[in-house]
Formats: sequence, C-alpha cells, structure tokens
Amino acid sequence: MLPLSPCSRLLTPRRSPLLSSLFLLLHREQSSHKDSMASEELNGVARGPNKVLTLESMNQQIKKVEYAVRGPIVLRAMEIEKELQQGVSKPFSEVIKANIGDAHAMGQKPITFIRQVLTICTNPNLLCDHSVPEDAKSRAKRILDACGGKSIGAYTASQGLECVRQTVAKYIETRDGGIPADPNNIFLSTGASDAIVTTLKLLVSGEGRSRTGIMIPIPQYPLYSAAIAELNGVQVNYYLDEENCWALNIDELRRALNEARSYCTPKVLCAINPGNPTGQVQSRQVIEDVIRFAAEEGLFLMADEVYQDNVYAEGCQFHSFKKVLFEMGPEYSNIVELASFHSISKGYMGECGYRGGYMELVNLDPEVRMQLIKLVSVRLCPPVSGQAVLGVITDPPRPEEPSYERFMRVMRNVGTHSCSNPSVLPHQAAGQTPDMFFCMKLLEETGICVVPGSGFGQKEDTHHFRMTILPKTEKLKVLLSKLKKFYQEFTQQYS
Repeated sequence: MLPLSPCSRLLTPRRSPLLSSLFLLLHREQSSHKDSMASEELNGVARGPNKVLTLESMNQQIKKVEYAVRGPIVLRAMEIEKELQQGVSKPFSEVIKANIGDAHAMGQKPITFIRQVLTICTNPNLLCDHSVPEDAKSRAKRILDACGGKSIGAYTASQGLECVRQTVAKYIETRDGGIPADPNNIFLSTGASDAIVTTLKLLVSGEGRSRTGIMIPIPQYPLYSAAIAELNGVQVNYYLDEENCWALNIDELRRALNEARSYCTPKVLCAINPGNPTGQVQSRQVIEDVIRFAAEEGLFLMADEVYQDNVYAEGCQFHSFKKVLFEMGPEYSNIVELASFHSISKGYMGECGYRGGYMELVNLDPEVRMQLIKLVSVRLCPPVSGQAVLGVITDPPRPEEPSYERFMRVMRNVGTHSCSNPSVLPHQAAGQTPDMFFCMKLLEETGICVVPGSGFGQKEDTHHFRMTILPKTEKLKVLLSKLKKFYQEFTQQYS
C-alpha cells in the first residue's frame, strides 16, 4: 500500500467517512513506521541496505564453520521437548539425548569431594566448618592462598594459577611413570577446546600453496574442522581404518600428506586418542609409528587425550604421546614438537560446565612461547572455578586422607565415552544425506537424539551415526531397545 503525500489533506477538504477512516489508518501506519525507525535508530540498529554487517560483508570463514554435535538434529530435539511440554502427542514421552558428552545433563551426580573443595573456594567461611573434611579444606586453602585477595573472584595469571599447574605437572609425571613435567610448559585453558584452538592460531599461516595444512583423523571431532575453517587453514583428511577397530594407519597418513603437498603446506598432525567419536584406543606401536612419521616429515604433533580416563575394553591401555615420545629417546624427544590436551569435562568427573582444561607443550620454540603468552593474555585468564576443579582432579584424595574411600567408591562407578556406529542406510532421501535422514527419522519416531556421521566425516559411500553412552543404565536399555526396533523396521523399509 502506497503512503499518502503530506499535502493530501489540502487536496481533499471534504472526505467521505470511508476515506477519512482510510486516511487515518494510513496516517497511523506512517507514524508507527516512523516511530519504529526512530526507535531502532536510537538502539543502534541500521535498516535494510544500510546494515554494516550482512551475510555478504561478514567474515566469510565463519559461514564455513559447522558443528554437528549441536547441529539441526539437536535443534529439532529442543523443539520436540517444547512440544512435549505443551502437550503435543508423540509416540514417546521424552527425548533421550545421546548426542553429546555432557554427563551431568544426563543425570550423573557431581563428585562430592570436588564440589566440597569448590564450595569452600566460593565461600571461604566454610574453612571453619567442622563438618567439612580436612583434606577438602587443605586443597581449597592452597587454591585460595594463590588467588589475588584470596578470592577466586580475582583474575589469575594468564597461564593459570601456578599451584594448579604444579599439581597438573605432578599428575602427568605420575601418569607417565616418572617422566618429568615442567609447570612452565603447562597452560590452563577454558576446556581442552580453547587450548586446541589457541594452538592452531599459532600454527596457521600463509596464502595459496603456502597455507598451513592440518591433518585430522576422519571421523573427527567437529571442533577441528570448525576451527580450521574459521582460521582459514587447510583441512587434510586421513581416514581411520574402520575394519581394524578404527586404527591409525601410517600408509594412509603418508597418502594424505603427499596428496596435500600439491595444494598446501602440511605442518600439523592431529591425533585423537582415545578416539572421538570412534572410541578406539591406539596401541603403543601405532603411537611410536606416528611419532616417527611426524619426525621424518617435520610435523607439529597435537595429541587430543581428553578421554584418557575412559578406557574400558579388555586388553586396551592408554599410552600418552608424551610418555611414548620420551621413552623413544633423545633422537625424538629432543626434536618432535608436541602439544597434548586434557579436560575436566570427560573422565569420571564430567564437569563440562566449569570449562577447565590444560595443554602441555614439549619442544616449543622459546620465542614462540612468548608469543603464546601474549596471545592467552588477551583473554586475561581461564575461568578460575574451572582451574580450581582441575586442581582437585589432578590432586585427588590420597589413601591416608578421610575422603579417599568415598572418592574411590564413586569414581569406580562412573565413566563416559562415545562410539561411532555403522548403519545400512538409503542412498538419498528427501534431499538430505542418508545419515541425516536416518537420524532425523529416529528422533521424530522414537525421541532418540544422535548425530549423523557426516557431521564427523566418513569415507565416501559409508554412513554412520554417533551416539554417546551417558544415559543411566535403565534409560540406556530403553534407548537400545527402541533403536533396535527402529533400525529393523527402517532397513526393511529402505533396503
């Protein structure tokens, strides 16, 4: 509808009631439109073509970022939960979330000792509370004494609290059978994710064929592909051997590296062990082979080891890249550059929300280390509560302390991991990838929320879905029963 001109009133001195009403309506629309524009201008909102930030003008690398763990399947799951709350009829009563490793969201109870220490750090008056065990008090006091003003409300050093970095170093030494760890080479972080992205920021550079190539396993945790896209690096895929329990194959590494050298400069080799989403635990021999390969080809090694406390299969054993590197002798331990990562979000603790983690750096150039310190200083420091939780996890109760028995009893009964499952799916369906179609249909018909394998990467013409095993035992039984029934009906319909 076209607006009337300002002089229209002068041209129509004798209006009919209908015209008067129409004019009044249009006048109100104009006034409302002007008021709306004025309000938006006051609030700093530009309209239409005047917007500074548009899809065309924004950082184009962000548009390439994808994160399947919280992608369209999860968004639909959240909508379904709201529909259920509103009384919409569904063939199920709840959404079972098996898409993400968030232990506490799935009902795992916090570890008492960890929360006792953190509670004291938050409220130091509890240091005088006789009901709180002394070992919890002593750890809280050590953390508080290291904080400015003896408060976790104060900023810490950008690298993290020194006392926590010391306990992390001791934890690593114990884990690795006495191989020394230097607190100065340990950087605390906002979960392992933050440390991984920070390391990639240091590594990615160049243009054209000189752009940094980052070798990542496929399937991979989508943090890697997302960070590489955001930083304008080059993703170099190497495929894990699904037929051999998702093992890492050196011939496949060499194939990927040689092909990538025709279009970029590979500088980084990322390994996820234990695997995410595949769940495999690499053998010591494989880790040795990877280290030799990195040394021969001049690659910076990044070892994502956040699931190191989640090894359950008989005959499997976690070997840290740091330990294997140093046991291989100076020929490798003096040369290979390694960054390894761990987190408080997984393991027996599952404290995802506190956002705590660390990275340990080996053989980093001293001048680059100074640049790293500058880089992490921009964000001031990781969350201090997360640092405190990390300090407790790496310094748990000892056998002679009052909290030890209870702590060990709880720790033995919890654990999380994920697995990637093969499935026979239709080749095309409704314009979606086959695994997306499968996962969406599974969600709509059963309430089970899993993630399509395409979000993690997979070999061409293979289709998977990824699920976590966090639901409590009874709910997990329900999940598996529903999944079995759905899968059987699905394959009958589409095979």
